[in-house]
Order: sequence, then C-alpha cells, then structure tokens
Amino acid sequence: MEMEKERDPLVPHRHVRTDKPYPQPTPRSSPFPPPPAPQHFHVSRFIAFVVIWFWSLVCVMNATGSMGIAVTVRPCCRLLVAQLFPECPCHQRRAAAAAAFFFPRCPHDRRRAPALSLAPQRRSAASLVRAALAPARDEAAVSDARRLSTAAGPVPGVDRAFERIFVQGLAAVEPLVIERVAEKERMLVVEEKRKVEEVEEEQRTEVTKAREVSESEKEAWRLLKNAVVEYCGSPVGTVAATDPAAEALNYDQVFIRDFVPSALAFLLKGETEIVRNFLLYTLQLQSWEKTVDCYSPGQGLMPASFKVRSVPLDVSKDEVEEMLDPDFGESAIGRVAPVDSGLWWIILLRAYGKITGDYTLQERVDVQTGIKLILNLCLSDGFDMFPTLLVTDGSCMIDRRMGIHGHPLEIQALFYCALRCSREMIAVNDGSKSLLRAINNRLSALSFHIREYYWVDMKKINEIYRYKTEEYSQDAINKFNIYPEQIPGWLVDWVPEKGGYFIGNLQPAHMDFRFFSLGNLWAIVSSLATPRQAEGILDLIEEKWDDLVGNMPLKICYPALEYEEWRIITGSDPKNTPWSYHNGGSWPTLLWQFTSACIKMGRPELARKAITIAENRLSNDKWPEYYDTPTGRFIGKQSRLYQTWTIAGFLASKLLLENPEMASILTFEEDLELLEGCACNLIKSPRTQCSRRAAKSHVLH
Repeated sequence: MEMEKERDPLVPHRHVRTDKPYPQPTPRSSPFPPPPAPQHFHVSRFIAFVVIWFWSLVCVMNATGSMGIAVTVRPCCRLLVAQLFPECPCHQRRAAAAAAFFFPRCPHDRRRAPALSLAPQRRSAASLVRAALAPARDEAAVSDARRLSTAAGPVPGVDRAFERIFVQGLAAVEPLVIERVAEKERMLVVEEKRKVEEVEEEQRTEVTKAREVSESEKEAWRLLKNAVVEYCGSPVGTVAATDPAAEALNYDQVFIRDFVPSALAFLLKGETEIVRNFLLYTLQLQSWEKTVDCYSPGQGLMPASFKVRSVPLDVSKDEVEEMLDPDFGESAIGRVAPVDSGLWWIILLRAYGKITGDYTLQERVDVQTGIKLILNLCLSDGFDMFPTLLVTDGSCMIDRRMGIHGHPLEIQALFYCALRCSREMIAVNDGSKSLLRAINNRLSALSFHIREYYWVDMKKINEIYRYKTEEYSQDAINKFNIYPEQIPGWLVDWVPEKGGYFIGNLQPAHMDFRFFSLGNLWAIVSSLATPRQAEGILDLIEEKWDDLVGNMPLKICYPALEYEEWRIITGSDPKNTPWSYHNGGSWPTLLWQFTSACIKMGRPELARKAITIAENRLSNDKWPEYYDTPTGRFIGKQSRLYQTWTIAGFLASKLLLENPEMASILTFEEDLELLEGCACNLIKSPRTQCSRRAAKSHVLH
C-alpha cells in the first residue's frame, strides 16, 4: 500500500465524495460498519492557527471596531476548529462543543453563529475559507499573505460602513467578495422580468404592425403620396386636389392651411423630410416682395399658397429651372390677404419639434426671425379697443364673403394658439424680452375677452334677452350695446340645457350667434376655453349630433344663411348657397381637429363614432372636398374630388386615435400664470377695475 501523500497543514482534511457506495456488511463480519480511524490531536497545527488568529486580530485592531474584528477573525476561528477536530461523523458533537467553548457568543452580535455542520452534504465554514486561501491567478504578483485577505458582505442591521472590511495593508489587492445566494436570485428575477417585458413589448409591436389596415386607409395613403409636390428633387408639400375631371385653377398649388393635416399625417407616420422642407421654403417666401396695386402689406405676411414652376434659362431655352411662385392674395378671389397662413405655420413648426425632437430647426436665426415678423404683424398697434384681431371677410378657411369680417372666432382661436406656440419657441434674450412681455399681455387679455364675451349657453342667452341698452357708464353690463332683438328664433329652441359654445363674431351692437366648428374646436385644443366651457362644447355637439354631424362630419358652420339674409350677407354667392360650401356645408377635413379636441377632453368615443361615419362613405364618394344639404347626404355640387386635405384629415384622425398620446403635439393645458398678472396695469387705477380675477374664476369655479 502506497504511503499517503503529505498534505499542506493549512488545508484541512475532508472526505472526498465518490460514486462508490459505502462498504456493505458481509455475512462473516459484524452487521455494523467498521469505525473510522482515530483522529489524533496535532499540537503543531494548533500552534500555527493560534498564531494566525492573533495575527489577524492585531491587523484589524486599528481599522475596525468590534464588529469588524468579529467579521474578520470568524473565518480563521472556524478554520482552526476544523483543523483541531477534522470532519468525522463520530466527532461532530465534539467539534460543535469545542467551537462553543473556544469561541463563545459575541456580545455585539444578537444572533449566535450557526452551529458548525461538518456533514458532507452541507458547505462547511472550512470550505468557505479554502476558497479564500486558494492560489491566485498570478502567483508572482500576489503573495501567500495577500491571499489571506478577506471581505465581508453586507451585515443586516449594521451601518453600511461595515459592508466591506479589508485586512490593513492589503488595499491594493482586490478582495474576494462572497456573493449571497439571495442577491443572485433577486438579479435572476429582475432579469427574467425584463425579458418577459421585452417579449410582451415585441408582441404589442407586432400586433400594431399586423393590424388590419382597411382598404380605405390603403387608398388614402396612395392618394396622399401621389399628391406630393417636389422642388429640385425634394418633397415640399401636397397639392390641394388631384381631380382629373376638373380644371386645375389654383387647386394644383400647395396651400399652407391645406398642408397642415397632410404634414400631421406624415409626421405621425415618421416621414419628416417633407414637413421640414415645407417649413423652410415657405419661410423663404415670407421675405419676397408683396405688392397689390402698388401697395405692399407687412413684411411678416406668409403666402396663402405657392406653385412650383419651370421657367427657361436665359442662355438656352431648351434648359429650364424650377422656381417657387407664391400667392399672397394678389391672385386670390377677392384679393384678400391670408391672415391665418402665418398662424398655421407657427402651429406646424411647434408640432414638428414635438414629434421629431428636432428643436434645432426652431433655434435657427432665420426661423426665429420669421416667427418675430409674424408676431410683429399681429401685435402691431392700431385703433382697435379689443385684444382680438380685426380682419376682413374671407381671410381664413372661409375665404369668401360670409359675414365674418370683424373679429371672427376662427382667427382669434388660431391667434391664441400661435401666441402660445411662439412663447415656447422664441429664444429668451435681451432682444426678445419685450416681445415675450407683449405675448403674455395679449394672451391674458385675449383669453379673458373670449371667455367672457363670446361664450353663450342657456343662462347667458337669458341674460342677453333681458339686457338694457344705451348704457353709458364704466359699470355697464351690456358693454357692446347688444339689442335683445338680435337673438335669432332658431337659437332659443336649439341650445340645450347642458352645454354651450363660442359665438362666431362680436362687434359693437352685433353678435353672430352661428356655431363655427373650427373656432370652437381650436378653443378646446389651445385651452382658450376653460375646462368647463370645453366640456360644454362637446356636450352640445353630442346633443346636436344630427345637426352638426349627420351623415358626414362636420358642419363648418350652423345654421346656413337663407333667403334675404343670404342675399344681403353673401351677395347672392352662387357657390355659398344655403347648406353648401362655406354656408352650412359638411367638411370631412375637420375630422382631425375634432379628434384632437375629443382626445384632449377624454372623450375619444365621439371621434371614433364620427370617423366610422366618414370611413363608410369617403372612399366610395372619391374623397370630395365638402358635402351639401342640412345632413350632408349629397356630395357638394361644386366639390372637387380627391381633395388632399380630406384624405389627410381622415388619415390623421385614424393615427391620433391609435396613438392618443400624440395629440399633445397640438394641445395645450390651462396656464393659470396668464390669469395672475394684469396686462393693462389698471389694477391701481381708481377709474377702472381689472377683470383678471373674473377670468380666473371661470377656471377655478
């Protein structure tokens, strides 16, 4: 029999587990297994480990407290016990008793160290220390003494300063950190949870991509992309209509207001290049010379539309170059300047930054200059006593004579929204402080004026019905000298008990009680309306669904001008006959604005209901511009087919419903700071009482 190899005295003896079974008793031997060989007490091992134990104690005396000493010395103590009493089934009780005798319970530790288990199936304390004393990867770099360095993990109930304790003088050596099983399990659970979330997100993405797209949507996208106009090889907009059966007139041009729903659809689809190009090229057109009969309007005026033309070069007539030909109103019917073009441009600029995150476009010097030119044109001083913009008939979406001259709601709502957009985008510096102050003052005054004087519901109509006229005082109730006889007969029975709306126009001795959809919807989107008023507008639309939606959403205004009123106000316009075109026609392009307002107010079911009605007809009717009759049953008698903003409005509405969080690119929340300050500085005047508190009460009550 070979002699047993000499073992390292520092490495404790342990049984080696093998696959062989324990010796079985034989008939000739005793029924009990033979006892193990007696284990002798080694004095040399005892002396060596006592020295190691005291050496470890001295090393940490200066750097740690009693807890640190206990944590540092405990492995050596357990190793000493394991060497003095090797693992043997017959000596387990003896080892445990010796451990308790030599190393009693620590007074600083509330928990007694667990009993030393020397059973083969458990991991002993000696095995933990053997891992610490195992040779390093680089024997030359790390000495045996350094391999004795230990580290302790977090101790429950103890200050974090004791989470890691190192042997003094061995800080250069990376200590061994014994990972806890609980920490490993926690990390595994976190990793597993993350993988499950990733799988679920991928599944949701696949479901979204795999959503069945209706044939109407497929056709709409195809038509929208066919309407794209390119300039020098880059997309710059979409034409107004692509009806092959009608004369082009100006429907082959890119209108600023018409392109907004197209731009929104492209942005929501992730196609941003066309929108960026449109914003920059129209900005260049702003600086072009604008002259009508030897008179030039303000420099900040944006064109109503532009067209890409090919002109021959001077050198060779065979070669041509492309140029942009803008129309500032000098070619429009009635020669009216487009007041709303600049406002739509600012709104679209903010939406572009919100969706793409590309705010560098807003920060460009030429873009900042363009915003300021538009605002200077809108904020210029005049003879008007009101904060609303004074415009002529036909200066917005209703671009024909329809009796909206003065202070139409549509312009005021877009003006308010453009001011709020500009306040976000204008760079704050010494040169812009006065402009920002003017914006804040105008926003405060405009919000109060519209909320106080344009809003009507059953209660307000009853007040107007009892108005006294010819009041001459600063405390007059009937400030605009409105005659009660102006209340139309249809209004008394039409306005529901619940709900209300903003009237179409307000001037001295005149209130236009017609309901204009675009102005009311943008009052909701921009928070020009108070939350209570916004709810009232949607309540009225829901209550009067048959009148305002009917067979095709949405009425541009209600009701239509008829009979003598139509002849006087429209001048007997053959295109604006009753319940047609701007005079009570139904315009599908208003869908995306209605959807934005419904999403903001938490009522998307109304928008979904309207889109379902439109989707069932638009494709079959070849995407007309507008519908006629009181309920929108007929295609407009002069309506263009394949109208681009009808197509884009439908697509934008569908995309907004699928991603309601994206409606925030257009909407604003109530800003109470606008109601805190006084814009007119009359709070200290003995003659006039500031009315900002009344405006604030609309929001808070």
